Amino acid sequence: MDAGGLTAKETVPASRKLGRDTAEELLAGASKLMVAKGKKVRSFSTKKDDHDEMVEAMLGPTGNLRAPTMKVGKTLVVGFNDEMFESIFG
Repeated sequence: MDAGGLTAKETVPASRKLGRDTAEELLAGASKLMVAKGKKVRSFSTKKDDHDEMVEAMLGPTGNLRAPTMKVGKTLVVGFNDEMFESIFG
């Protein structure tokens, strides 16, 4: 991903399944979580919102972490939505 001067620190192939444990690890280092599921975008504060609810929002129906997942500063971004990406990356 070299759009807008961004480069990926790590790329994980789709064949490698990332589940609840990975979601919890990623969430531990974030202060804000943004999750997109289609046109719906939810924002969470990791200090105020329910931990289990945030982890569940990050996982798809098979229990795997939704894609794409990226960390932008202290914000964890999960899923894809044009408007959400525009608000983050301008």
